Amino acid sequence: MSSISIYFQPINSDLFENLHKETIGQSVLGHVDGSFPDWSICDVVFFGVQEDRASETNMGAAEGPNEIRRELYRLFKHFDLEIADLGNIYQGASVQDTYKAVEDVVFELIKKNKTVVFLGGSRDLGFAAYKAYSKLEQTVNVCSVDSRLNMGAYSSEVNSGNYINHIILHEPNYLFNYSTIGYQTYLVPPSEVALMDELYFDYHRLGEIQADIKKTEPLMRYADLVSININSVRFSELGLDREDASPNGLYGEQICQIMRYAGISDKVSCAGIFDYNPIFNESKFGAKLVAQMIWCFFEGASERKKDFPIGTKANYKKYLVPIEGTDHQVNFYKSDKSDRWWMEVPYPPDKRIKFDRHHMIPCSYEDYQKASKGIVPDLWWRTYQKLR
Repeated sequence: MSSISIYFQPINSDLFENLHKETIGQSVLGHVDGSFPDWSICDVVFFGVQEDRASETNMGAAEGPNEIRRELYRLFKHFDLEIADLGNIYQGASVQDTYKAVEDVVFELIKKNKTVVFLGGSRDLGFAAYKAYSKLEQTVNVCSVDSRLNMGAYSSEVNSGNYINHIILHEPNYLFNYSTIGYQTYLVPPSEVALMDELYFDYHRLGEIQADIKKTEPLMRYADLVSININSVRFSELGLDREDASPNGLYGEQICQIMRYAGISDKVSCAGIFDYNPIFNESKFGAKLVAQMIWCFFEGASERKKDFPIGTKANYKKYLVPIEGTDHQVNFYKSDKSDRWWMEVPYPPDKRIKFDRHHMIPCSYEDYQKASKGIVPDLWWRTYQKLR
């Protein structure tokens, strides 16, 4: 447990002053005055990363964690959850040194079955978190909430505009599925959309999500690692004054709902929130919103149902839907615990060890309804292609 303490700087003690006794700041196990918390007894482990040197347009985001933490500590705790705040990982001698620190910390925490929430810094830190999963040598699903796809021109150096390419091309490759939520088409090159199709990845435009926020729930239930870029939220919700801020995006209530879906997912083990920059946010509305996003994740995590993949299918109701014109059928499962739905995708017996965690796909009741009408759900088809 103590091995990761070398990476962290303690939290400023003034953040704990004048707090109501029922706030998060009064109950969190914090890294203060050289006393590193015993995170092994906690459900969720939280930390910041003060790194933005690979950011293309957002220098100053390294100062985000402290401002967000200040607002988070003031929120009242309405859930039964033990939380440790390890402090901040400061910049290493190089960006690669910081990546290595994040990789080592996330690896140690998820290896001990802790749920991790960390704050950037710039969004390229998501690549470091992914490498922690690759050290576990198990296939992993990544879900990003972002206004862009971040699959820019590949270069040997990771940056905030190409880090998804580095995840996709990393060897050995343990990425099974990548999905993105809330991208804005006019900000994304057509070639990146075409690559998503070629790889059978999932992508959902902002308008689609705006019309039905519930579509994000199965995507979060399918993810291991969640990356939230604050640029997915419209600038008027944040009070940001940045050149690359967009007038369009998710509303505050929507991004908080998505965070709650991520928290309640039994599969999500790490969530990172990136690119909040206090330099461009004099009002501090952005820090307040990110703090509330984290609060919603915490609340969701306190209400996890222990459905698949933690539980078994024994207590599920099974629904068999034949696919017209083929010898296949789609098997749907509905949990008695949560009323949530999954669908089963067949895979070759020789790939059982590799894909056993991925053949049960979270879905919605609407997917079952479509299948009942002879329409094969898109997610079933894309997953089937990846399993072959």
